[in-house]
Amino acid sequence: MRRTALLVSAALLTGLLPLTAASAAAGADEPVPVPVDRFEGEIPFASPPAEGIFTWGSDADDPPTLQLSPRSDAPEGEKVLTGTYDISGYGGFTHDFAFDKPAHDWSAHKGIRFWWDGRNNGKKIAFELKDGGANGEASELWTTSFTDDFSGWKQIEIPFTDFTYRTDYQPVGGIDQVLGLTAMWGYAVTLPVGVKGDFAMDGVELYGKADQSLRASVTTGAAVYPVREGGTAGVQISVVTTGSAPIDEPVTVTYETVGGTADPGKDFTPVSGTITFPAGTASGTTRTVQVLTLKDRSAESAETVPLKLTVTGAKAPAETAQVVVDAHGLPYLNDKLPVKKRVADLLSRMTLAEKAGQMTQAERGALTAPGDIAAYDLGSLLSGGGSTPTPNTPEAWAKMIDGFQLRAQATRFQIPLIYGVDAVHGHNNLVGATIMPHNIGIGASRDPGLAYKAGAVTAAEVRATGIPWDFAPCLCVTRDERWGRSYESFGEDPALVESMETVIQGLQGRADGRDLDRNDKVLATAKHFVGDGGTEYGSSTTGTYTIDQGVTKVTERELEAVHLAPYQDAVDRGVGTVMPSFSSLDLLGDDEGPVKMHASADMINGVLKDRMGFDGFVISDWQAIDQIPGDYPSDVRTSINAGLDMIMVPYAYKDFHTTLVDEVEAGRVSEQRIDDAVSRILTQKFRLGLFEQPYADTSGAAEIGSAGHRAVAREAAAESQVLLKNAGSVLPLKKSQKVYVAGSNADDIGNQSGGWTVTWQGSSGDITEGTTILEGMRKSSAQLTYSKDASAPTAGHDVGVVVVGETPYAEGVGDVGNGHDLELTDADKAAVDKVCAAMKCAVLIVSGRPQLIGDRLGDIDALVASWLPGTEGDGVADVLYGRRPFTGQLPVTWPKSQAQQPINVGDPAYDPQFPYGWGLTTLTKVPQGGAATLKALGIAAALAEKAGSAEAGRAIVGKARLIVQERTGAKITAAVAGPFADADHLLTTGRYAAAVQKLTAAYRAA
Repeated sequence: MRRTALLVSAALLTGLLPLTAASAAAGADEPVPVPVDRFEGEIPFASPPAEGIFTWGSDADDPPTLQLSPRSDAPEGEKVLTGTYDISGYGGFTHDFAFDKPAHDWSAHKGIRFWWDGRNNGKKIAFELKDGGANGEASELWTTSFTDDFSGWKQIEIPFTDFTYRTDYQPVGGIDQVLGLTAMWGYAVTLPVGVKGDFAMDGVELYGKADQSLRASVTTGAAVYPVREGGTAGVQISVVTTGSAPIDEPVTVTYETVGGTADPGKDFTPVSGTITFPAGTASGTTRTVQVLTLKDRSAESAETVPLKLTVTGAKAPAETAQVVVDAHGLPYLNDKLPVKKRVADLLSRMTLAEKAGQMTQAERGALTAPGDIAAYDLGSLLSGGGSTPTPNTPEAWAKMIDGFQLRAQATRFQIPLIYGVDAVHGHNNLVGATIMPHNIGIGASRDPGLAYKAGAVTAAEVRATGIPWDFAPCLCVTRDERWGRSYESFGEDPALVESMETVIQGLQGRADGRDLDRNDKVLATAKHFVGDGGTEYGSSTTGTYTIDQGVTKVTERELEAVHLAPYQDAVDRGVGTVMPSFSSLDLLGDDEGPVKMHASADMINGVLKDRMGFDGFVISDWQAIDQIPGDYPSDVRTSINAGLDMIMVPYAYKDFHTTLVDEVEAGRVSEQRIDDAVSRILTQKFRLGLFEQPYADTSGAAEIGSAGHRAVAREAAAESQVLLKNAGSVLPLKKSQKVYVAGSNADDIGNQSGGWTVTWQGSSGDITEGTTILEGMRKSSAQLTYSKDASAPTAGHDVGVVVVGETPYAEGVGDVGNGHDLELTDADKAAVDKVCAAMKCAVLIVSGRPQLIGDRLGDIDALVASWLPGTEGDGVADVLYGRRPFTGQLPVTWPKSQAQQPINVGDPAYDPQFPYGWGLTTLTKVPQGGAATLKALGIAAALAEKAGSAEAGRAIVGKARLIVQERTGAKITAAVAGPFADADHLLTTGRYAAAVQKLTAAYRAA
């Protein structure tokens, strides 16, 4: 969420304030208060980059309403800012100044103050400043709060020294993490959550005179200084000032080693003394205190040596720096020992609290303090969708994660964090990364080798930013395209999903885990176990979702055949982690009713771990244990006893840690279960090589978004294109043709990338680097006209290309019935109608799932399912212009109407617009001979199957498919669709002869 804050010109506003009032407000030795916001109408309601006041919130209902209201009791002027709010997530408002104006210098002042009309509700209200950087979108956030525990108008004064750096928002910062005050971009107000209310605010201004004790600070170069036993740590002590001006008066820093777990004289040589920074010392001047550690012959865990600083004349550091004598000599540190022995040794030394910490995963933005990593012995952090450092660069990611890993070095056994991220189609949180087609497009390619390469590129880019763990791939089998996560699936057929699981080897390397410590491999996650793609429409109880996180109602046979099948293959491939589904499972006939997957011991312990032999660890989904019926202790013990090993508790990491310890001590969770969970977690950390190299290996960072990686994404985009109709061979296009391009998705890289791109939900527009479909086409066309809404004249063109479809969404937000449907927008329909009425036309549908096009199909000459091709629009242009053939096949059934949902291959009643597996081909000659050729192909398929020749079998069935598609043309009946779809399922399972038999039946019915 943008919380930028740029301010109006102080000089301009000073002119608006009556001089007599200004003079009276200032003390004799203080500067005149400088108004920031009078709320008299001088500042408009407008969003960045324009100057203005704007609102924001976590969803559509959370932004407050604002207006400038005349008030007879206004503390200043005639109007005040008023608003109403009812916030469930977060929400507030910001005042920004235009990005093309200079930042402001507030360094002469003591602080900021404003009038607030109190409601005496006891709620805290956050007040934030933006400092430094290029503009309000690339600056540091500094925060404080006040409590509304009064009634009526009150002037809130906040000295700048009260503001603290927002590590949760941008732990890297990208500036200097010093409140400089010379380049200020404004303020933001975060309103209370969980209370419906209104507010009034007036007269924001700078007040008071800054003095050195307020604007000078002493900082240390780091909070943690690891050092090998016998080595010397150099603790850097710096003096910095707001405005970077030299200090006016001397600053003294008295230091001494005191406290900690190391023994003075035995483990280190105590030090003490005083550093003086004389008047006139430049801001940023640094002195170093050397702490010498002593070597003995004992094997020991890590020990801490705090360096206490007492500061005169400046603000002291927020926390005490610690020298940490590294753990040494213990068996678990010996990388020559087998992993199993290292795990057993480390586990035997850990306390219950340390074990509970390893089972805890927090959102990096939710850390209340960086020191919590050590205080709670956290085992993992994650970045949720859109949770990124500022700036969002590979260097900033690596620096951020290294900073977190440094904190873990302050724990007894220096167990490294395992950092996770949802890189579901490339390193999609990172601007400039290579964004692959979503899984639905990879499934359309029918190319396991491509899935492998896509996984390998993703792993290399993710690991190069310091992240060793990817919450991918999704092995869901999508059975209802009304589901907002349909595009995360490879398809509706479990056999197709299994065939694409080569992505696991692309991510992890070899199945035995020996490649996990490479700098281009990551730990993979098979998700969401099990049945997430089969939830029944209308069964969700999550907010306004209709199908996501709902209930999957199946027989045990259906569960095994459809939803469980891909997981055995993933286990056999050595997948390192598995994530359960938010959804519930209702096995028909067992009389137990729906059971939340996070609570299903039968499925997690019984099926996944015991029957399938999964030896990795199970990680929960985002806050998912909170959906288990019962109170919080019940949620914790139920999930852990069901077989979850690590719990994703983004904001509740403290409560979870405490509760888990309490549950074990009370005997409701066994020590054996805890030891099993922690052993599984530690095993993967050792395999990843994190104990030897916890910090980012950025040697591969130059390959992020490289030409080589984008070439793979381009190939994937091309192979994902499915040609559904091609009357008159409109495609491929010729370079000499005059092409008219229209539609909402022709020139929008955000739309063609979809959800989970830079942010969780994704967004339209130029959000990252890459090539749009239009840009790719321009490279291939001698004469091209582009008109998004088809308003430009159509005369004189040979062919039209209309690129339409969906805008981005993710998860249940995209469920049909939750503000979404399967219809094109009115604007897209109008563009299709106008272009296709004027010339031969090809319509490309950029979407995460099929869109209903039946009523226009007769007017469309060529129809392409483009899915969500990612950042490489060149790949789409490659097939449009014949540089590559169309080879994609439908990974899901394309329905005639929404009422047909759910519709899937193998259904007894099966009459779709286009069947599963359908996909026309260009640049390939269709075999002649009809039924006779099919008969011969059937014989050849049987021989290939008997010989175990998969390559030959696939080629034979492919030829038969082309014959059937050519005969069928646009007349796809139920009699054709059923056996045609069945044939593709049989092909994927290696039954080539049966596949040709089904295609022969479809041919006869055509």
